[in-house]
Amino acid sequence: MAAILDFFIAFLIVLGGAFALIGSWGLARLPALMSRLHGPTKATTLGVGGCLVASMIYFPSQGLAWSAHELLIALFLFITAPISANMIAKAYMHGRHVASDTADAGEGPMPGSPQAQADWATFGSPSEP
Repeated sequence: MAAILDFFIAFLIVLGGAFALIGSWGLARLPALMSRLHGPTKATTLGVGGCLVASMIYFPSQGLAWSAHELLIALFLFITAPISANMIAKAYMHGRHVASDTADAGEGPMPGSPQAQADWATFGSPSEP
């Protein structure tokens, strides 16, 4: 039984490391800001979560005391990563991004964004006709 548990813990660590590596690679290599958001918010979050779950299983299986630190870290990470990505995306769509050589950079909002529509979620309330 201990060998199966050790295999499962090792599997979670390797899987978490693979997700973290893929997410970091996506952050560095994807061309546009909106696509770069997916690396740290999805893949890297799952990678860190996998390593934390492995840690939550490992220490009690070795006879050590269980700690809620890993659970709290994972909970905080899974709550804050999507919120921060949403805020970055909203700031980008409002045209507050820095110009660079990427295909989507430049002054103004992202092409195709509904800035002309007053009832869009990040803009003000609709005006009365």
